[in-house]
Order: sequence, then C-alpha cells, then structure tokens
Amino acid sequence: MNTSSSLPNPSGQNQNARPALPRIAVLATGGTIAGAAADAADTSGYQAGVVGVDQLLSAVPALSTVARIAPEQVASIDSKDMALPLWTTLAQRINTLLATDDVDGVVVTHGTDTLEETAYLLHLTVKSDKPVVLTAAMRPASALSADGPLNLLNAVTVAAHAAAHGAARGQGVLVAFNNRVHSARDVVKTSTYAVDAFQSPEIGALGWVQDGRVEFQRGVVRPHTLASEFSIDAAWPHVEVVASYAGVSRIAVDALVAAGVRGIVVAGTGNGSIHQSLQQALAEAASRGVAVVRSSRVGSGHLMRNGAAADDALGFVSAGSLNPYKARVLLMLALAAGVTGAAALQKVFDTY
Repeated sequence: MNTSSSLPNPSGQNQNARPALPRIAVLATGGTIAGAAADAADTSGYQAGVVGVDQLLSAVPALSTVARIAPEQVASIDSKDMALPLWTTLAQRINTLLATDDVDGVVVTHGTDTLEETAYLLHLTVKSDKPVVLTAAMRPASALSADGPLNLLNAVTVAAHAAAHGAARGQGVLVAFNNRVHSARDVVKTSTYAVDAFQSPEIGALGWVQDGRVEFQRGVVRPHTLASEFSIDAAWPHVEVVASYAGVSRIAVDALVAAGVRGIVVAGTGNGSIHQSLQQALAEAASRGVAVVRSSRVGSGHLMRNGAAADDALGFVSAGSLNPYKARVLLMLALAAGVTGAAALQKVFDTY
C-alpha cells in the first residue's frame, strides 16, 4: 500500500523523480502525548501538555520520510479540560488549512480523555475530503516505553497515504492509535491505562497501519464532513449529561431545567432504561421544550426507539449506538442548527 511511482512527464525531464511528499499540518493541543514526569517510570503522576509540538516531532525522525510537516501549537492543555471555545478554534483552523492548496491533510495530537468527543465533533463539521487524523498516547513523552512517537508516525502515515493515494478519503475524521485506524463516530476509550485503550466496540476498526503500510477493511456509511448539514457555531447551546442509577433523584434534572438548558442526554442503564423518578423529571423537562436524548451507560450496543422507554409518549429521542458524550455533541450541533422537536431530532440521530 505504501508505494510510489514516477509521475507522467511529457517534457521528458527527470523521468525518475518521485512526486513531492504530501504536506501534512500537525496541530498540537497538549494531552498525555505531550506530557512529562520527573521519573521515566512514572506513567500517572505527570503533567500533560508541557511538551511542545517541535519537541514531539523531533522525537520521530522518520516523519521526514513520510510527509512534509507543518507544525502548529493550537493549545497546551490536559484534554479533561477541553472547552467549547477551543473546539470552535480547532474546527475553524482545520477548515482554513484544508481550504488551501498548500495543505494535503491534518493530524491533531490530543489528550485521550476527550479525544472521542473532539473527533466526532470534527467528523461532523470539517468541510473537506482531505484526511484529518487524530492521535494521542496513554503514556507521557517522558515514559520508558512512550507510545506517542509511534502513534504520531502512524497518524501522519495514514494522512499522507490518503493524500497521495486517496484510500482514506471519504471516510471522514479518523483516529490512528496502537496500529489501528478507527472512525471518529465509532471509537471510544475503553481502558484507563492500556496502550490499546481505543476501540470501536460495536463494529470494529476501519483498518490498520503498521510499518508504513495502511489498509482499510471497511468503509464509513453514515454521512459526515462534506455530507454533514452541521457547522461550528460560536454560540453553543447548553446541553448536559445526567445518569440513571439505583436510588437516583430528580434533583439534577430540575436544577438543569431551572438553569435554562436546551438539552439533556441521559446515560440510562442497560438498554437505556431510566429510573422512574428520573424519567418523570425528564418527561416534564421534555414537555417544557427541553430536548431529551436517551443513551446508555453500558459502553456498546444500540438503543431502539421505544425500546426501554416509551419514547413517543414521553417525547424522548433515542441516541442509537452513540454513547452519552457523543450524543451530547450531536445534540448540541443539531440544536445550534435550529433542529427542534423529538421527531426532527430523532431523524438527525438516525442519520448521523
């Protein structure tokens, strides 16, 4: 898959010359991949986001054989602190870069805590078919067996391969992690420590990347990027997540409604079932115009409409296979686009 060939040369000049390497912008936002600790054996007591993008790149000399790199430090945060204004900045910057002829693709280095949310947001708001690949690390840059350098090399390899051969075009935003390539819609973090922390539990990875070779086993079906109706809006609607569990009260829902939230995503038990006291509060919220989306805290599977709750009667929306945090991303984008009402919102969740 990682092949090269001579370009047609009607003029007859330098017929053995190879085409120029793709130009890939690497946007750094911080995270564990840019973390450092005083002790190389310490993989938990480190400070995230303290290693700059130039230092990250210098640790991977092989990048120069894969692409021409254009580095940019967008932020230096622990991704647990990801905020909506930074999402706006990141999405707008990526769209600006990809709109130029000088950039063939983008790689984003990110913290693992909220990577799946950022990836899905970009999946729905990037307006280009050029490759966008997110990557991260479970161990800081200072660790004995840091996984960041290889993940970064693989992410650039996927982006460069797509730019040169088009194999990853049309797949939306991708996540390259531990030699696998995932769709932004499907991928979730499944471990607190393992280097294979990112998985696509329901339907598996899109493909893999190893030793410079990229191979896709399946494609993305649902619309994204250029086929998405959504764009970044600086005025993010207020949407929160609540959970159902044994003995839960309605206090959180009542407080959120009083605070003026536009939407609530509930992380239900099992097939999205909701404790009766919480369900009553959410039904009252829905009757007052608050969008209520029913998801599950389980970690995999999908929710059928009117499955574990009478959605039609209560005015709820089923999140399908989206976890609560990705469901929040989609709900915010839909509300920002002016989509309201359970029926219209259900169509959005069935589509994306």
